[in-house]
Amino acid sequence: MPVKVSSAILKEIEDITGFREKIEKSLQSPITELLEIILGGGIALRSSDLHFEPQKKEVRIRLRIDGILQEVLSFDFKIYENLLSRIKFLSKIKLNITDRPQAGRFTILAGSSEKSLAKQSIEIRTSTLPTEYGESIVLRILDPERVIELENLGLRKDLLSLFEKEIKKPNGMIIITGPTGSGKTTTLYAFLKKIQRPEIKIITIEDPIEYHLEGISQTQTNPAKGYDFVSGLKSIMRQDPDVILVGEIRDVQTSEIAIQAALTGHLVFTTLHTNDATGTIARLASLGTNPVNIGPAINLAIAQRLVRKMCKKCGEFKKATPSELKKIREGLKNIPKEIELPKIWDGIKTPKVKGCKYCNFTGYRDRTGIFEAFLIDDEIEKFILTNPLVATLRKKVIERGMLTIKQDGLIKILEGLTTLEEVERIAGE
Repeated sequence: MPVKVSSAILKEIEDITGFREKIEKSLQSPITELLEIILGGGIALRSSDLHFEPQKKEVRIRLRIDGILQEVLSFDFKIYENLLSRIKFLSKIKLNITDRPQAGRFTILAGSSEKSLAKQSIEIRTSTLPTEYGESIVLRILDPERVIELENLGLRKDLLSLFEKEIKKPNGMIIITGPTGSGKTTTLYAFLKKIQRPEIKIITIEDPIEYHLEGISQTQTNPAKGYDFVSGLKSIMRQDPDVILVGEIRDVQTSEIAIQAALTGHLVFTTLHTNDATGTIARLASLGTNPVNIGPAINLAIAQRLVRKMCKKCGEFKKATPSELKKIREGLKNIPKEIELPKIWDGIKTPKVKGCKYCNFTGYRDRTGIFEAFLIDDEIEKFILTNPLVATLRKKVIERGMLTIKQDGLIKILEGLTTLEEVERIAGE
């Protein structure tokens, strides 16, 4: 049975302070009411995760908003034990197991009328973990409104044009790399939304399914029953797909099947955990993938991160310091002439953050992507066969015009979207 969160709660909670006060007033209320407030606050404040963390004397609640954890409040263990039982019950995981991790999920219906409930179904993914002082809980909030269009990812014009061209090809592989929480799944779903049409068959295999897309066949792995990426991919290949999304390549078997699919007339989207786009090749090789097949199979390798955007309510533009100007100029020198670059001049104004109620006093609200990507054409394919070092391949693709994640971030500064401090936090100094 889905959990209902009233529209009144969503409207009442506007910031962390209001959320804290709302919880404090409800600590003695029935546990169902308290959980509704906590879940409603997580949704209202656009958090991606709710953390319940047992400490030595009390339990702490934190929210992850725009990639940053923010503390809400702490309360006693008696209340937490009741919350834990309620969350486990809703998530259909075992209440009496406390000595090993468990995972489950449940649905929230956020709104007041039956009509609005149907439009605001939000999935919650539950994870429990035994810790020193009790079970830690993390609730991942999978709000379908976070599935966005390709045009809204924050792509430069040249990258948007490149991505639109490559995702329309009938075969090959597009790989997105980056750490956990860097927006890879969002980008993959944006690809699917862009190409989806009645005449093509799209099948995904994910762990787990994060967002449900209409008109697409989505399947979720279940290793406990022998259904993993390898067996799932083999089954998908017998379903006559045109496009396949593989949630993540983790082993050589998955890699080999996905590459064979790309080489035999299918378009494959997938992800890898590497530090940059050029690390894709070395990562596949380290898994045991035949290097002879890597170049011919892959069309495009992408790396991405997410940077926070300056709050529009309180942010302001101030003259860049000589140090900031030097970093931006040096970072963007020698980029290809065809890349549209805002003019850099002495006295240029760049974003500066302050902090207000609207952004929970962080100075930032919402995030945008920063990217790097390179095509694997005939020249790069031959170069890959020489088994180059990652640094050597990176130098090669940069010489051929690839902008790095850091450079894309510097352009976002010139466009007035984010700050130098934020870009350096994410992409390094």
